[in-house]
Amino acid sequence: MTEPVGEVAFYHLTRSTLEQTLGQLLQKTIDAGKRAVVMTGSAERAEDINTVLWTHNPASWLPHGARTDGEAESQPIWITEKEENPNDAHFLFLSDGASSLSADGYERCFEIFDGHDETALGSAREKWKSYKDSGLQLTYWQQTDSGGWEKKEV
Repeated sequence: MTEPVGEVAFYHLTRSTLEQTLGQLLQKTIDAGKRAVVMTGSAERAEDINTVLWTHNPASWLPHGARTDGEAESQPIWITEKEENPNDAHFLFLSDGASSLSADGYERCFEIFDGHDETALGSAREKWKSYKDSGLQLTYWQQTDSGGWEKKEV
């Protein structure tokens, strides 16, 4: 993949957990016929998310895997702590402070951060500035009181 990233979408969590939000966004990814890489801050966190996604919604199933599952190229959703795209993913999800030096090649990049964590907020602000300075298209989504999402003008 060599095309520049089409959009970077920031998701500011204030009501739900990363796992809940990630499950919803990944379900939409699969429904759209796309593949995803979820990059976390550590191998342990990647395994935690891998485990949680098996049970995030009893009414549906998200096909995914991580290093312990193997066969990365056949996984529609690949969860990793590494800078890699072994499943030829369209979307990149960054969580837990993970950063990518090669967001190019993805149609969309999702920066998901905890709005109650000052460190995460500061990091998100720095990333926003860096992406903006690079000329990328940015969107900012904040959770509403009802638990939905509202696109904010920034």
